[in-house]
Amino acid sequence: MAKLAQSSWAQQRCAQVSSFTYAALLNGYCKKGRIDDALALFREMLYKDVKPDAITYNTMLQGLFQAGRIAAAKKLYIRMVGSGIQSKMSTYNIVRKGLCENRCVDEALRMFQSLCSKEFQLEVRTFNIMISALLKVGRLGEAKGLFSAISCNGLVPDVVSYSLMIQIHIEEGLLEESDDLFLSMENNGCHADSCTLIAVVRRLLRKGELRRAGVYLTKIDEKDFSLEASTAKLLISIISVGKHHKEVMFLPEKYHSCVESRDG
Repeated sequence: MAKLAQSSWAQQRCAQVSSFTYAALLNGYCKKGRIDDALALFREMLYKDVKPDAITYNTMLQGLFQAGRIAAAKKLYIRMVGSGIQSKMSTYNIVRKGLCENRCVDEALRMFQSLCSKEFQLEVRTFNIMISALLKVGRLGEAKGLFSAISCNGLVPDVVSYSLMIQIHIEEGLLEESDDLFLSMENNGCHADSCTLIAVVRRLLRKGELRRAGVYLTKIDEKDFSLEASTAKLLISIISVGKHHKEVMFLPEKYHSCVESRDG
């Protein structure tokens, strides 16, 4: 009896090690974009009767969506549900984000609405994914509605939520409102990070609002953040045109040299 129990434990231990090994290899393949190798390994895993867990499925789903393999990702998700593994919010977020990044916003929105109707415990990130996707496709009214729904669901907007909403106001030309929302965010203890400030600067620059962009560029300097290359290039290209010559004085002094070198 003792030998039987020991044998059973050894088999379980072996299966556990195999599961961890497969999961680690799959994660590596997906991160390197070797999705076909990941799929082949996943099929081998099933053939050897090593049962994937939720984390393994999530890894594969993320990899497939990032590779643009939408049909395969959907098929895998259906298999996951059919296997009896209960989907958690992390899985739903991966699927919805993957759909959004592959231009399936309406499908992602339907999944989001389904989650709301089933009274799932939603997360702020769940809302942020949809707000970001709607902003990218220009559906600003719907995005604003979801931002309002965050508080209605007993959640508190985070810095990403505020950042997206500020960008929406800028896109709509509601610049005073965007400034007010930024102040509200800071007053609520949600301090802007570098990603937020850079995103706001980029939106303002694209709108030709150099003076307002200068305010946020100053904040970037005050917080000792770095302006990443693509935004610096965008700023310099706008200054170089000369259309906003008079507004350059409202930028931090270090950017004035761009104009001086051009004029010289």
